[in-house]
Amino acid sequence: MVILGGGFGGLVAAQTLKRASVEITLLDKRNFHLFQPLLYQVATGSLSPAEIAAPLRGILRHQKNVEVLLGEAVDIDPAAKQVILGDGGVFPYDSLIIATGSQTSYYGKDQWRENAPSLKSVEEALAMRHKLLYAFERAERAESEEEARAWLNFVIVGAGATGLELAGALAEIAHHTLKHDFRRIQPHEARIILMEGGPRVLSNYPEDLSAKAVEQLKTLNVEVMLGAFVTGIEHDEIHYKHGEVSGSIPARTVFWAGGVTATPFARKVAERLQAETDRNGRFKVNPDLTVPGHPEIFVVGDLALSLDDKGRPLPGVAQVAIQGGRYAANVIKARLKGKTLPPFKYFDKGDMAVIGRAAAVANIFGLHVSGFLAWFIWVFIHLVYIVEFQSRILVMIDWGFLYLTFSRRARLITGELTPDRPLQEE
Repeated sequence: MVILGGGFGGLVAAQTLKRASVEITLLDKRNFHLFQPLLYQVATGSLSPAEIAAPLRGILRHQKNVEVLLGEAVDIDPAAKQVILGDGGVFPYDSLIIATGSQTSYYGKDQWRENAPSLKSVEEALAMRHKLLYAFERAERAESEEEARAWLNFVIVGAGATGLELAGALAEIAHHTLKHDFRRIQPHEARIILMEGGPRVLSNYPEDLSAKAVEQLKTLNVEVMLGAFVTGIEHDEIHYKHGEVSGSIPARTVFWAGGVTATPFARKVAERLQAETDRNGRFKVNPDLTVPGHPEIFVVGDLALSLDDKGRPLPGVAQVAIQGGRYAANVIKARLKGKTLPPFKYFDKGDMAVIGRAAAVANIFGLHVSGFLAWFIWVFIHLVYIVEFQSRILVMIDWGFLYLTFSRRARLITGELTPDRPLQEE
């Protein structure tokens, strides 16, 4: 069998088949598993990339039925049951698990990507860190108050969990981490704006937790603009429409935390399989997570449009991918024994979003928690799910220092600079 993607879904699927009589080829365009929920901490200088990533070969080195290979799938041949790589490699399969994840959606405005980086990869996180820290450096050298203000205006588009996490971290950087680092500017005067097109933040959370989140954001002096739709993003300004009023904000630092969409590979696969997808490119899968008409092909994680007991689409979060990957692997194990399994049923453990130091909201098994307790639960759960033990220890130490001192050790501006703005990471 072939597994495409070494993220949460693909990795768990491979590990679940550890003792099964199958030969597994795990293909990924990266040689590491990335703990994506903490990617924003790389972008804001709290953690280094190596602390939230682990080499796939190292993770699976003791699993003898797995071969880990580096390569990017670009097409499949369902008739011949083959996966085709960008470098021309061809891999046959009897069963195929597609867990390649999604990419950021700019809602048809991909030209905004240049001026508003998103947060789906290590490279994007480093580019975001570069842009964030560089803004304070340029504000220190500004020749006028107006120019300094433009550099110290930070706009985050999208008020889901990632948007709130970025906004809270940015506020702590401005008010605490960089408090005494500059001589000409006052970092705490930075204006941090969280812009959301919907009527509330964390739209998938209960309304009371959304309200609590806004309260905690305001405590950190984050401005929350609801019902505001972006109409344009330039390198020094963002344009928006708020109700019937159009406006703009001079801002050289804009971060995108909007929605997601399918990758070109996923759309190619859907075309090959003549599979039905939703507007975001997610596959409408069978109850056993297979593609209709192709019982040998499973789709898990962000690319699968699965429904819960109430007929609502499951969210694109790590827990859905983990449980989906484990279920797909168990279906394959059952087939080897001539058995079948009941349909996939997602066990919802709840949702949580961290906003800052001792500030978070959580919905755990229907129990609504906010503040320090929610933050503590968030810390514990994320430490548990980090793959390597060594990384857990390093992250725990870094978080301890961050909690006590607001110090962020990874405040490094990497890459080359141009006279007025940073280059993207190579």
